[in-house]
Amino acid sequence: MEKLDYKKKFKELYQPSSKPSVVNVPEMIFLAVDGSGDPNTCGEYKNSIEILYAMSFTIKMSKMNNTQPEGYFEYVVPPLEGLWYQENTVGIVYSRKDDFKWISMIRQPEFVTEEVFENAKESVIKKKPHLDLSKVRYMKYTEGLCIQLMHIGAYDNEPESIKKLEVFAEENGYAEDFSNGRFHHEIYLSDPRKCASQRLKTVIRHPVKLK
Repeated sequence: MEKLDYKKKFKELYQPSSKPSVVNVPEMIFLAVDGSGDPNTCGEYKNSIEILYAMSFTIKMSKMNNTQPEGYFEYVVPPLEGLWYQENTVGIVYSRKDDFKWISMIRQPEFVTEEVFENAKESVIKKKPHLDLSKVRYMKYTEGLCIQLMHIGAYDNEPESIKKLEVFAEENGYAEDFSNGRFHHEIYLSDPRKCASQRLKTVIRHPVKLK
């Protein structure tokens, strides 16, 4: 049976053009870890990624010991994502990385329930007792109306792409909507450990509303 690859099946969510476009993002299930600080220097951010992948692969590989949940199907673990914000700030300011607050997250298949989440958590605690799982949570998130594009290049060059989104919104009758629960959103399609910075692919998504 062919594995479901969310990046390929839902190209409108994971493979946008480098030119801005509009997308309506439905409810999805995530595992998420909240934190704060500069991701380049903050150990908390690195730990959050380790936790999310440990949990995600525990769920994916549950079939190996016949503990897979009801409705289980073969799939590719979706990419790491991040919601980013700063207190009392519209959007984000890249020169203030120490002020970042973030929600690191990985999408989960539709069969993942809170019970599946708790079972995976117990399993990871046994296998990797050094990980602090107190902050990982099960999250349903509906992003709604957004504009997005594919940013190709270093993370520090993202303001260039963000400017394109701002111009697109203004020219097409939208206003960016960083209201409660709506954030600057990044989806990481490249591994920075294996990919040159100028070739990194990152989906950048901003919430909007009609003017």
